[in-house]
Amino acid sequence: MLNDADRRILKVIQSEGRITNQELAHRCGLSPSACFDRMKRLREQEYIRGFHAHLDPAKLDRALLIFIEVLMDRTTGDVFQEFAAAVLDMPEILECHMVAGGFDYLIKVRVRDMAAYRSFLADTLVHVPGVRETRTYAVLDEVKNTSELPF
Repeated sequence: MLNDADRRILKVIQSEGRITNQELAHRCGLSPSACFDRMKRLREQEYIRGFHAHLDPAKLDRALLIFIEVLMDRTTGDVFQEFAAAVLDMPEILECHMVAGGFDYLIKVRVRDMAAYRSFLADTLVHVPGVRETRTYAVLDEVKNTSELPF
């Protein structure tokens, strides 16, 4: 169970992952050794899954963000397993979520441009067994993009 000190630590490190233990302890009102021990426990209990650099997609030739609705032709366990396995091998796909509603999966894709997306769709995604239909939503402007959890 998390206490207030743990929550303070998590709040700070999710926006400043490279903060020193000394500074983190100071900002959270803890001693450096207590802060270190709490961080270790939070990692061991998997409240903290890892640390990542936030990269600029445009500078890495991945400026176009696309969301895709995927409708499967059958909703059986084996079809879902095959689809999930295929998605894991596609580096263009950043996120894939099984959803409830009018379609089965919502996928988030980053590619160079619309030509690269057409190629990805035609050469890769529509050939995954079970895919019946897709709907594409190209992002015109990223208003908010964060991975920070509110608490």
